Amino acid sequence: MEKDTDQQQELRSRALKFNTALDDRPREKAMKYGFSTLSAAELFAIILGSGSQGESVVELCQRILNDHDNKIYKIARRKYDDLARIYRGVGDVKAVEILAAIEIARRFQGEEFDEDFQITDANAAYRYLSTFMLDKEHEEMWVILLDRAKHVKGRELVSIGGTAATIGDEKIILRHAISHLASSVILAHNHPSNNPRPSIQDDNLTQRVKRACDAVGIPLDDHIIVCRGNFYSYQALGKL
Repeated sequence: MEKDTDQQQELRSRALKFNTALDDRPREKAMKYGFSTLSAAELFAIILGSGSQGESVVELCQRILNDHDNKIYKIARRKYDDLARIYRGVGDVKAVEILAAIEIARRFQGEEFDEDFQITDANAAYRYLSTFMLDKEHEEMWVILLDRAKHVKGRELVSIGGTAATIGDEKIILRHAISHLASSVILAHNHPSNNPRPSIQDDNLTQRVKRACDAVGIPLDDHIIVCRGNFYSYQALGKL
């Protein structure tokens, strides 16, 4: 039997290496088996493209995930320059690409709510609010503007606070409600601590906004405190 030439041996070695290392090649794995077969680290690896000396791109991405308890929402809370500073092999450009990919996923999730989504109870409100209010390191307050059939006419950011509190102004909330000709409104803010229990300040704001809304004939349907996997509804608990 004729012996393989050096070139044939090299080609065979490359083919064997490609087949046995397919799991370490996320792009090829995605093309062969589909994106659903990839781990989160492999998906991020496709975005990054390369690792650093002594660490493959998949290993780098898995390390980033491990440092964030394997929770993508915790990565989303990072600033791009934090990622670039902490992880060798992730510069400013790649850090921005990671956060941009997460933002695309968030917007994709929210697309079903874009056209005349109807909010008839606290659960529906939470589903809607979750698409843009989670994963924040600071508190934000939003007013959701509804028509007579409880379809969403729009939403407005009315306040941005710190990590523990935000301040609402009933005059600003009413201004948005009146300018959009809303039939009713829902007030919402998030708690980055993931503790949905309202503060005394939350209770006081709710009552001030309710009185102001009642005075102009635009009911406050609810005030919802948004947390990951949980929420507090003033209306559902009989506090309105």
